[in-house]
Amino acid sequence: MRPEDGYIAYIINPKSGATSSKPIGRRFLQYLTAQDFDVRVSRTTSLKHARELATNASIAYDCALLVVVGGDGTVREVAHGLEGSDKPLLIVPHGTENLLASELGFDERLKTLIRTFEAEYMRPLDLGNANGRCFTSIAGFGFDGQVVKRVHEQRVGNINHFDYFWPIWRTFWEYKFSPMRVEVDGEEIFNGRGLVFVGNISRYAVGLKILHDADYGDGLLDVCIYKCASQLHLAKHSAMTALKMHARSRDVIYRQGKNINISSRTPGIATEIDGDPGPPLPVQIKVIPHAVNVMVPEGAKPAGIRTRIIRALG
Repeated sequence: MRPEDGYIAYIINPKSGATSSKPIGRRFLQYLTAQDFDVRVSRTTSLKHARELATNASIAYDCALLVVVGGDGTVREVAHGLEGSDKPLLIVPHGTENLLASELGFDERLKTLIRTFEAEYMRPLDLGNANGRCFTSIAGFGFDGQVVKRVHEQRVGNINHFDYFWPIWRTFWEYKFSPMRVEVDGEEIFNGRGLVFVGNISRYAVGLKILHDADYGDGLLDVCIYKCASQLHLAKHSAMTALKMHARSRDVIYRQGKNINISSRTPGIATEIDGDPGPPLPVQIKVIPHAVNVMVPEGAKPAGIRTRIIRALG
């Protein structure tokens, strides 16, 4: 990309993650400015505002690239606003977990960002749409949704990985495994007690490879269902997932599809999308194939559990 190609829309969420400890966004901005690019910085005031900024940039004839500096929620809204546009998106990870950025191969180093920007290697990114709300990474139903609900109820300002400890611990001991019904492309594949994940990327929190076959640009969403009715069974599933052995378990269902319906006769089952509280059941999910073009590090692989734990500990 050359400066004469157009301006760069630089969208920053100043509240994402521990922003003050992550200078990468500021340093990348300095690099672009030093290269004589016309960089127009916007700071978001809400997730809705992030989407609006992206939508405006997507229809600006002289905008050549969008850069988003933020966490998974901010990235999700910017991708939603950019959906259907041919303008590329470059992600600068600045949040707590950065699920999508880690899946794409970003490692929070300035040299990786610069190499990606200069190489201009693109890949299409699918989006999921859950009851009209887009997501880029993973939607969780049941236990996972309850954890996210608790985190957001007690949230004050920025959050870190340790803010999840007590919500996970409390939910583990208190969770009631309500039954859910799951359909994939019109076929019922599950009706019972368990945990349900639907997603676009292979790795979840701290690098757990829950959706092991997921490819963010294949036009499909992956579904993983853990049959589960007790804390002991949940502990077993957790251990098998950490060991990357859950796919072979008889009490795990794995499918891929374009349309997923999740419902339940039990009211109040919590849901989450990309780490934020999601819509109530029933939820209808569809894939939006190749919705956004993303710049990615060529040849990079998703970060694993060890790498993400090291990052979390600083």
